[in-house]
This record gives sequence, structure tokens and C-alpha cells, in this order.
Amino acid sequence: MSEQELDRYWKTVVNTIQDGIMIVSTLGAIVSVNRAFEKMTGYNQDELLGRECSLLECNACNRKDRSVDKPWCDLFRFGELGTRKCTIRARDGRIIHVVQNASLLKDSSGSVIGAVGTLTDISDLIEKDIQIEAFRQELRSRDGFHGIIGASPAMRQTFDMIENAAFSDAPVIIYGESGAGKELVAQAIHEVGERRNGPFVKVNCASLTDSLLESELFGHVRGAYTGAIRDRLGRFEIASGGDIFLDEIGDLPLATQIKLLRVLEEKSIERVGTNEPIPVDVRIISATNWDLPRLVEMGRFRKDFFFRINVIPIHLPPLRDRMEDIPLLAETFFQKIRMKSDKNVKGISKQAMDALMDYDWPGNVRELKSAFEYAFVACHDALILPGHLPPALYRGKRPALPEPKRHAFDLRGIEKQELIEALKKTGSNQSKAADLLGVSRVTIYNRMKRYGINAAKHVEVS
Repeated sequence: MSEQELDRYWKTVVNTIQDGIMIVSTLGAIVSVNRAFEKMTGYNQDELLGRECSLLECNACNRKDRSVDKPWCDLFRFGELGTRKCTIRARDGRIIHVVQNASLLKDSSGSVIGAVGTLTDISDLIEKDIQIEAFRQELRSRDGFHGIIGASPAMRQTFDMIENAAFSDAPVIIYGESGAGKELVAQAIHEVGERRNGPFVKVNCASLTDSLLESELFGHVRGAYTGAIRDRLGRFEIASGGDIFLDEIGDLPLATQIKLLRVLEEKSIERVGTNEPIPVDVRIISATNWDLPRLVEMGRFRKDFFFRINVIPIHLPPLRDRMEDIPLLAETFFQKIRMKSDKNVKGISKQAMDALMDYDWPGNVRELKSAFEYAFVACHDALILPGHLPPALYRGKRPALPEPKRHAFDLRGIEKQELIEALKKTGSNQSKAADLLGVSRVTIYNRMKRYGINAAKHVEVS
């Protein structure tokens, strides 16, 4: 292969590289650029050749007064420039964030004849970082409190109660409907209080059988029951020095209530299978969606235990009683899910926000978050529209969606794509995908069969 052919092929290689490449003379005049550089900056080669590289206004360029005897920039002074982040200005005035490398070019005798630089566009990554930081600041702003979002008077009062309760060692109980955010309140109490450096241990009392609950709370010794092959610490021992959160405490069996009452009074526990007391230093934070006084009247909850845990009650308002918080919550969930998804959804339409405000949210904040997870699966437009929201939000006929703008997508294509994205979102769990799309599990199964989707292969189309 001749030198001329090699030169031609080398130019082809350079023009296929995705990074921008620029060659300058010893005086800083641009000698050559590749196609990626033209695309990145918006300049064509004819506009660049012969002009000074200062045209790009690189913020990392440490230029000195030009002199025949002295190098005019750091590259020619030090011989090379390692990887560094900087910005350049495009032809249309945009600032482009890049990662830059540069090296000197020398002839066969070792004399410097110019320099070459490569630039990798990282503007998208910088924008993501800015979005994430902005979102973090939003969570820390006046409209939130330790991850709890709200600015309504009802939530301001709740935040005050959390701060007051946090600095007491007395038991705290959080009343609120399912999905209202009781666990977040418990977490905030722990983070604000003097026990924040200790453990925060969570127990869902409704998820454990009566036989396992005592062993889970208090631990057991080897041989305490069949299958107890070794000693085990209970949640109270693990939480010592911190807080224990007993969620759904209204579901505790009466026998366990008696033992917890003794823990509150004596500050000690006994593992299952032994009578040896073990001192524990734990503050109990509990939560329930039950009307505990009513359960006491019915004989399903001990009165003495109720009075011991009901020392500092916090009533968390349902979402329908703080509707002014919905736009703030909606924007928070939108930004969170947008960051995790690959969809370029720009925002929430006014009509969709009106629909959110017109719904009474029996599932509270959890249901609102689920509505946005559903919307991101259903949405293929620039904005979330009313028709992208779950059907449950509409008492009457569901709003029609505009014709899809995606090329060659008919109704079956959209249905297939929604199914694939729902399965990805739920880790191929067909029941959860059915809930997300508002259909039955049988419908999910039939659609998977119709479109050849194999969930066992992580939602790959066969």
C-alpha cells in the first residue's frame, strides 16, 4: 500500500471516530478537523481552517502573550495535557461540556510542528448531574422535611409534631391511612432525634404469623422450637440504642401485646425458650391505619397497652385533605421516575394535572406515585396527558389519546410496547404488570403469548 493510499485511508478512519479531533499549528491556527468536530461545534471545516483555536473560547486554555521565543499556551510549554474537563463555545453560542486530551506533534527530527486535541462531548452527562443536584436541593428545600414532601398547613403542623416527638424518649404512634407515608414519618423522627446515630429497625407486624412474630421481635435460643438450630437475636436487641418501628401495630395478637407491655415497663426482653431477661434501650415508634380506641372497645386491643403506646400521637393527614400538595408531589414523582427511565417526557400537561386534582386518592401518596409509574409506561408523547393516567382516576369515560406520532406504530404495536415496558418496570412480575396496566393477569398472559414475549428471558422478544 502506497503512502498516498495510507494517507487517504487514515483520513477515512479519523472521520469515523465519534470524538472531535482538531490539529493546530505551533501558532494556534487550526489546520484540520474531523467530521465529529464539525458536528459537535456547528462549524464546517472551511469556517475553521486557518483561524485561531481561541475561536472556541475554551475555558481551560491558559494563553499567554504570543512571542517568537516563548510558547503561547500550556500545551506548548509543558509538552502535553492530560485528560481534563472544560467547555467550548459552539457556532450558535451554546456552551458544550467536553473532556479534552492534547499532545504535541513532532517531525522526524523531533521538532514540534503542531498539536492534536481530542474532545468528547459530555453535555448530556453534565445535564444529568445538574438535574440530580437540583432534585436533591428540591428535596432539601422548604417544601420537604427529611424526604416527606408537602407545604400545606396540615403538613407544616405534622412537621412540627415530628420535631417535637423526636427529642422525647416516650413512645410515638403514627395514625394514618394506607399509603399516606407513615414509614417516612417514623424515619424522620429517628433522623431528627438524639437516637439518630443508633439503629432504625423496621417490623411489619401484619406480615408475620403469630408463631414467628415473638421470635422475630425477641429472638430465640437454640432448641426453643423445631428448626431453632442456633441462638438468634431479636429485632429489639438489634435496635438497642436506637428506634424500633412497629408498623401495623393494630394487627398484633393479644398475647404479643402483653409481652410488649412488659418490655415497655421493664426495659428488657426475654428470648423465646428462656426466662433470662436481657436489658434493651429502645424507643418504640408504632403506626397503624386502625381506629385503636374502637379496637379496644371491641376487645381486640388491650387498653393498658394502648395507653402505653399512645403517649405521643401523630395524625398524618390523607392526601385528599391536603390537595394543595398534589402539584408539588406530582412534580417530585415525575422528576424521580424521569431520571430512572430512558423516556424523553418533558412534563405534565395542564389537563393531566387537573385530572390529578379532581381525584380523591383513596390510596394516598402511594397511589399518586403509582399513577406516575403507570403514566411513564403509557406515555409516548412529549407531555403526560390525561389518557396516560390510570383508568381508576376517571369516574366516567377515559379521555382519548392523540394519534401516536411514532413511525409505523399501530394500536397493536403500542400495546406490545406498553407490555414490554411494564414487564421491565416490574422485573417480569406478571401480576404487578397487570396492576400497572389496569388489566387482569390473564390478559397479560394472553398478550405475552400473542406477541411472543418471554418474561423468563428478561422480557426479550422471541
